Amino acid sequence: MAAQRRNLMQSQHQSWTDDLPLCQMCGVGTAPNCVYSPDGKGTQSHPNEDGHLRFRYCEDGCFLYGVFNGYDGSRVASFASQCLTAELLLGQLNSNHTDNDVRRILTQAFDVVEKSYFETIDDALAEKAHLSNFILPHSENVPFHQLSPQNQKVQERLKELEQEVSGAATAVVALILNNKLYIANVGTNRALLCKSSSDGQNQVLQIGRPHSTDNEDELQRLAALGVDSARVRQAGQIGGQSSTRRLGDYRVKFNYNEIDLLSAAKTRPIIAEPEIHGSLSLDNVTGFLLLMSEGLINALESAHGPEQANQEIVAMVAAELAQQTSLEAVAQSVVERIKRLHHDVYVSGRQRATYCSRHEDMTLLIRTLNYPLADAALTPTQGGRIYPVSVPYSNSQSTSKTSVTLSLVMPSQSTLTNGTNTASTLEEGTPTPGSQSPTATLQSTNTQTQSSSSSSGDGSLFRQRGSQAAQPDETGRVPPYVDFSQFYRLWGSDHSDGQSTQGGLGPQ
Repeated sequence: MAAQRRNLMQSQHQSWTDDLPLCQMCGVGTAPNCVYSPDGKGTQSHPNEDGHLRFRYCEDGCFLYGVFNGYDGSRVASFASQCLTAELLLGQLNSNHTDNDVRRILTQAFDVVEKSYFETIDDALAEKAHLSNFILPHSENVPFHQLSPQNQKVQERLKELEQEVSGAATAVVALILNNKLYIANVGTNRALLCKSSSDGQNQVLQIGRPHSTDNEDELQRLAALGVDSARVRQAGQIGGQSSTRRLGDYRVKFNYNEIDLLSAAKTRPIIAEPEIHGSLSLDNVTGFLLLMSEGLINALESAHGPEQANQEIVAMVAAELAQQTSLEAVAQSVVERIKRLHHDVYVSGRQRATYCSRHEDMTLLIRTLNYPLADAALTPTQGGRIYPVSVPYSNSQSTSKTSVTLSLVMPSQSTLTNGTNTASTLEEGTPTPGSQSPTATLQSTNTQTQSSSSSSGDGSLFRQRGSQAAQPDETGRVPPYVDFSQFYRLWGSDHSDGQSTQGGLGPQ
């Protein structure tokens, strides 16, 4: 019966969610896990285990988004994304519901997801318990080749069953109904709401705290159940994970009395009950909502520390929104940027390199709120080639130097750049007033932000030099602040017919 219920549920969810309309005001970026070798090359250690959802329900103007961080397989993350959608977007929610109604429905939905998942594996759990009775005491310490053929078959089958039933996921879910935002969180993913003010500042609000072993509220909850919270804090993990709330993971749900840290618990200590935040009114709000998996957060915090991680990722998103014409491209660009930051810190050998030997799967979901994307007609890449130029940059609030990249777009012959007609080459090495110069577009790999949840830094991007002004050399020129050698090399390689030198490009 359970197997039939499992097959029916999975087939219904797959066909139904495939037909749901995706939200077009949303973009998702992903990157797989990676382990670095000493030479900096990365390899993926396991298949991607994250999941996400992004649907709109037309009848009541309802929008549902979620990011799921799976581990020990993607089964729970995949199941939760499908089942949760069915539990929330089949008419359970409507515009007449109060805030209390919505919070109740969200809580019930997570409860159904948890119970339904365990129903799908109860046959496997029963078979696993049955076969365990045939294992002789201490046989797990005997080499496999020394076991009897019967015990070898039992061991192999138990290993298969363990892979089938193990696994769990944490989840952060956003629901927009009646233009009000609700966040439901289980575990260690993160939700950020960025509100843009009229003066261009970005106010960043982290909605809720992660349910982890250093969350005081969670430690108090565990202590009330009889668990030694001091030991939990010291251990830092429960069942191999830092989360104190998660979906699935039968080992800490059904066998918690066999786990030393949890053995004194009066009732199940690791739960799937979400913490609900909201409603938050989105009327007259301009900005964006970010849902992030734990892997993305940890990668950025490992590279740069946790102090400014929220402001830093918001600044990255804002920078990409000013350039990209697709939300999918925005989300993927930010994920790739964090991936590069993490890798570069590792290969640099600096102080934080020891924290960056690996990263888990990364997922970022961006939902804009009356926030404009870049105008496709005004993008600087039209008719030209982008040449990266690295500029050293350090912030007085940071002890580590940061690489900032400028994209210098050189226009092609008889093309338009930013809507302006340009010549095929620049006639002089230094642009004259009124002439078209290369378009500089900021693509910073790290934007420092103020601690007051503002996306602007403590000064302009290019820091002023020392108090003593730079002196001209014997030719009357001031030493350059930016090294354009890479730009000239790339420009020359694209114009090997000699045109690159006709216009006077490069140092004279």
